Amino acid sequence: MSQYGQYVSRLGSGLKPPLIRFPGGHRKPRRIAMLSVHTSPLHQPGTGDAGGMNVYIVELARRLAAIGIEVEIFTRATAGGLPSSVELAPGVLVRHVDAGPYEGLAKEELPGQLCAFTHGVMQAWARHRPGHYDLVHSHYWLSGHVGWLAAERWGVPLVHAMHTMAKVKNAALAEGDRPEPASRVIGETQIVEAADQLIANTAEEAGELIRFYDADPAKVAVVHPGVNLDRFRPADGRAAARARLGVPQDAFVPLFAGRIQPLKAPDILLRAVALLVERDPGLRSLLYVPVVGGPSGSGLAKPEGLQKLAARLGIADIVHFHPPVGQERLADWFRAASTLVMPSYSESFGLVAIEAQAAGTPVVAARVGGLPVAVDHGRTGFLVDGHNPADYARALHRLLAGPEVADRMGRAAARHAQSFGWDRAAAATADVYTAAMYEHRRRVRSRHV
Repeated sequence: MSQYGQYVSRLGSGLKPPLIRFPGGHRKPRRIAMLSVHTSPLHQPGTGDAGGMNVYIVELARRLAAIGIEVEIFTRATAGGLPSSVELAPGVLVRHVDAGPYEGLAKEELPGQLCAFTHGVMQAWARHRPGHYDLVHSHYWLSGHVGWLAAERWGVPLVHAMHTMAKVKNAALAEGDRPEPASRVIGETQIVEAADQLIANTAEEAGELIRFYDADPAKVAVVHPGVNLDRFRPADGRAAARARLGVPQDAFVPLFAGRIQPLKAPDILLRAVALLVERDPGLRSLLYVPVVGGPSGSGLAKPEGLQKLAARLGIADIVHFHPPVGQERLADWFRAASTLVMPSYSESFGLVAIEAQAAGTPVVAARVGGLPVAVDHGRTGFLVDGHNPADYARALHRLLAGPEVADRMGRAAARHAQSFGWDRAAAATADVYTAAMYEHRRRVRSRHV
């Protein structure tokens, strides 16, 4: 195995990579093109197609800029009159690309606009001198196809992050949810083959890339996402957060925060709460169940579905729906909650689980994807096998009946989250960039020998 392959394999195993003396010296990139076709980092997470990936891109770009790597993020313009570029932070520029109608274009229709998006990216590149970008980092499969072409045209390496994968999602569909199309599976397979480097959120995701897509293990590096530890922290505590949000001080508050769609399974929380009330009607006066987020994906087909379910279950009086909120307000919701509940069918990582824990709140989550990495079962929360509401009801009851357990888990959760800072994630990502650039240069030289 090459020196580069050993380096990446160690990243993939979660081990600290060795100090590598690249022949002729090595350097991190000066400027990268980051691609996010279908969702803008400027959009509000929790609604539409904006979610954890938006937070990931924003936080990673900020931290990369802070260590001297300029980032230009290309995203599709979704409204008329947007400026061609917006400075997100010093060293981070968001470029709006015209590709298709501004509004009313579903994510499923975006493959037809990739040619137009690629044209816009190439136009921006043509205004610069050769070598303006050292590397392309694409996010999600739609961006990967643009990144593939751009990297080939510019003669630079392509680093790609899947975030979610069609084959993984299709293997764990919620009841009534629609499978990802074959075109996406084909597209993801092509990107896995074309990318110089694939970044996985967890070792589990790295294994899925290898198992489902036959990815070369030497091209897969594991870099855990981070959490903004300045924003998500216990701060002034639960009582103050509840006072700001108007949440009863003595309530038991199981919180759902995220996009409302079958994949995220907020209905499991509602069914679990209904079981708790059915078994002990006296709990009705104690329960306050916030659902913070907006319809997304296949959930757009039935935007009122969750409200109707709450009514059918007889718990409409204790379930409280709130629209997506900004990060500061979201941190208050995490502090106010007794627990965050994540019954998802699939999660590449589950950023909100780490954010809630950083705020000092334990998590009840499905044992899927990256959630076993995010949640330390029995110490910072509970992991549940499967999606039986009765199992979630039992986990909630353990926290409800044992306040001392919840308090202990909350303190452990805040400590656990400290190891997931974005500075660490950015430094590890920069190491992957450096290794990808070295290997790319080595291959180019070998073709000319």
